[in-house]
Amino acid sequence: MIIVVDALNRHLFSDILAEMHALRARVFADRLGWEVTVKNGMEIDEFDALNPAHVICLDDDGDVVGCMRLLQTTGPHMLADVFYDILDGEPPLRSSRIWEATRFCVDTEKLKGRTTRNSISYVTSEVMIGAFEYARDAGVLDAVAVIDPVMNRVMQRSRNAPYDYLGTPKQMGKVKAMAALMDCSEERIAGIRDFAGINHDVFGSDDEVLSLFKENNGSAGNGSREITLESAYDFAPEPEAVRKPTRKDLREYCEAQVASAANDEEKVAALALKLELAEILRGDVQNRCDA
Repeated sequence: MIIVVDALNRHLFSDILAEMHALRARVFADRLGWEVTVKNGMEIDEFDALNPAHVICLDDDGDVVGCMRLLQTTGPHMLADVFYDILDGEPPLRSSRIWEATRFCVDTEKLKGRTTRNSISYVTSEVMIGAFEYARDAGVLDAVAVIDPVMNRVMQRSRNAPYDYLGTPKQMGKVKAMAALMDCSEERIAGIRDFAGINHDVFGSDDEVLSLFKENNGSAGNGSREITLESAYDFAPEPEAVRKPTRKDLREYCEAQVASAANDEEKVAALALKLELAEILRGDVQNRCDA
């Protein structure tokens, strides 16, 4: 069962979010050995402070067993600010209709050896379906994700192969990383559904998800955790810690908005933004000279 948690409904699912961050810690820090920040058993980074959408999967026991983070590319995101070496000096894609998918993981320890609805393959497909359907309904055309060769092969086998790649693969720690592009199309979603044999609606209602989770974790959710989710976010660096855009970044962003305009109205708006930013930058330079 899938629930998407964002800034609008986060107050309802704080316990589930805490368990999602705990799953991320077990996968990325404990199993994969990534250099990530873990506080009180939860892996949280600066991009979680930007109010992304979290696609979270619960199994039949009410446990969080899979997740993925979706973030717009118009602002800070991992490919632009962490994995930019992959792009070989090319500017990152920036569009409100392109989202970045990161922090995908599945609880392989719990799901190992299980079949049908509680298998690793099923949960992987369910998270993917939930992410693509949520993005599609939000008007998103494409998703970009930094993946490794193993994940690339998994996606190819499950009829979810990237249609293109950005830059070139780069060694990142113990594995190579590549930037993959996936369209949020009906064909892709149908292919994943057909591969996994999933024909039903994967999303649960708020009440269904909360009931399933609390049945397994107690009426108050995971009250045994020593630190609340909100205080855990205090450990994450503020958004300002992310690399600030340069003038080159702003110019390339404006040019991309003009080039991607779907009609004359959007093109006029993009040109107006470009002119406004140019005036601001000129004023900033003049102020520095006067000082």
